Amino acid sequence: MKIHELSPAPGSVKEAKRIGRGHGSGNGKTAGKGHKGQKARSGHGMRAGFEGGQMPLQRRVPKRGFNNIFATRYAIVNVSDLNAFDNNAVVDTEALRAKGLVNKAEYGVKILGNGELSKAVTVKAAAFSESAKAKIEAAGGKAEVN
Repeated sequence: MKIHELSPAPGSVKEAKRIGRGHGSGNGKTAGKGHKGQKARSGHGMRAGFEGGQMPLQRRVPKRGFNNIFATRYAIVNVSDLNAFDNNAVVDTEALRAKGLVNKAEYGVKILGNGELSKAVTVKAAAFSESAKAKIEAAGGKAEVN
């Protein structure tokens, strides 16, 4: 095969629609733009979200609160979820992912103190709440920040 013999797959390349080239083409006269109006003019371009002078949706909707784009958003796991592991197991992000307790942990995992823990496990996470740390250590386990 030579470079001049190459051609795209059949049906993958379409001819450009030549508008405004006479009524025989099926797209002459107004060239698919209808009759008059702002959209029929050349260079009409309205910005995204423009509603013809009506107050746009993004300005009508009430604004509230604040979204900190620099916040570290931990994946959250409760102490009660750690009962899924065996006694003396080492629980880290990979182990939590394998059990299906964490989907994606972009900034790591934070362990919260909701529920009770009945097994002694070593937990390696990015952050712990005070109550979670106390419950893990009370059950005979260790809370390690990694």
